[in-house]
Formats: sequence, C-alpha cells, structure tokens
Amino acid sequence: MHQIYVEADITIFRNTMPSKKLKTALLIILVLLFITTLFSPGSKEYPKLNPMPWENTTISVFIDDRNIPEHYSPSYRSEVENALEYWSNGGNGKLGYTPEFVIVEEDNADILIMWVENLEEDAEAQDGVAGFARPYEVNGKYERVEIVLEVGNYQGFAWRQYGDTTMRELAIHEIGHALGLGHSNDRNDVMYPSYDQINEADPLFFEATRPFLIAGIILASLLILYYNAGWMRSRKKREKLEEEIFGRKDK
Repeated sequence: MHQIYVEADITIFRNTMPSKKLKTALLIILVLLFITTLFSPGSKEYPKLNPMPWENTTISVFIDDRNIPEHYSPSYRSEVENALEYWSNGGNGKLGYTPEFVIVEEDNADILIMWVENLEEDAEAQDGVAGFARPYEVNGKYERVEIVLEVGNYQGFAWRQYGDTTMRELAIHEIGHALGLGHSNDRNDVMYPSYDQINEADPLFFEATRPFLIAGIILASLLILYYNAGWMRSRKKREKLEEEIFGRKDK
C-alpha cells in the first residue's frame, strides 16, 4: 500500500509541474522583458545648448601644450586629437552637423584647449569636476570656446594622475559642449555629466620606467631560454641513460 501511495503522489506532482515547452516560453518572455528594459530609450534626453553654435563648420583648435602644469603628460595632446577625430567622424550621432577641425599654433583659435593641475585648487571648481568648457557667444553664435582640463585629482590624501583613456574621455565630453551639446541623462552617452577614472597606468610613470620594463622583459626572456636549454640537456642525458639501462636489460 505504501508503494502504491508513493507512486500516486509522484504522478500527481508531475502532472502539476509546468511542461517543458511552457517553461521554455516563460524563460524566453523573461529574457525579452529584461532586454527591452535594459535597452529601452525611456526618457533619455540629448539637450543642445546651441543646435548650430558656429558660423562655419570648419573650426580651428589651439592645443596649449606650452603652458602646462607639473603633471602634464605629452601623450595628452594625442588624446585630444583623438577626441577631435571622434567628433569629426560623427561622435555620438547627436550633432546636427559635421565639424571639421583644423589644429593651429595660434591661441586666437575658435577653440582653445588648456590644462591645469587641479580644478578645485586652480579654479575653485566643485569636487568631482574634471573639466569645463566656457563659450563666448555673440548673436547666437560661438565666437570662442575655452576648454580647461585637469591632469589629476586627489583620492583621499593621495594624488592620482589621469591616464590617457581618462583624458580622452574628458576631452570628448568638453569638446561636445564646445560643439553645442548639453548634458545627457543617458549614462552610456559621452555627454553624461560624470566620468569614471579608469584604473590605468600613469603615463608619466610608464614613460619613466619604460627602459626598466624593456630590460626586465629581455632578462626574463634570457632566463627562460637558459633554463629551457638546461632542461633539454638534462632530458637528453636521462634518455641516454635510460637507453643504456634498457639496452643492458634487453641483452
């Protein structure tokens, strides 16, 4: 009787379980809902400070790498150039025009880009502000935009140098303002009003230690080759010895 009861109980339990097809359908629906929620545009906004800020789409840019702070890295100029290229190639797709940048060596350019050591100390900016763009507008058009970027910030009592990736992202954001874009509420957009200081190598530290890194790599390679050659010699000796022993046993 006990065995019949158990079998009947299992039968009832199985009949009340959802079918395999039903569970698969529910799983697909949940996945689709998650993807829809994740990628739904929702109330994302891309406000523009000025839809057509410049009289001409050819914009001159002066990158001031002469009057520089102590922790300025020479690689920062290249990252600014990469940021300019980002926008000339379409950027985030929110511009109503395609800018063409011309880098000049005179400081009377349309856009002036400069660096300071730290905006909180040098410009009394709020904590967390790593750069700003200051446009000078006449009759609805930008006559000039000054972009100021800091080269690092304090984390507690420790100074933290910005790496190249962080500097490129900062430059992209501030150049976006110089092109007429405001802040976006989309966290994935370059115009979102925050930045992530990526845990990357300090460019000045990397440049200073490059010879030691190269020497270390060469030394490690030589050591590997040396020990590998020794292992090969030892293996040949062992094989020769085993051959002699097995040869005697065969005899």
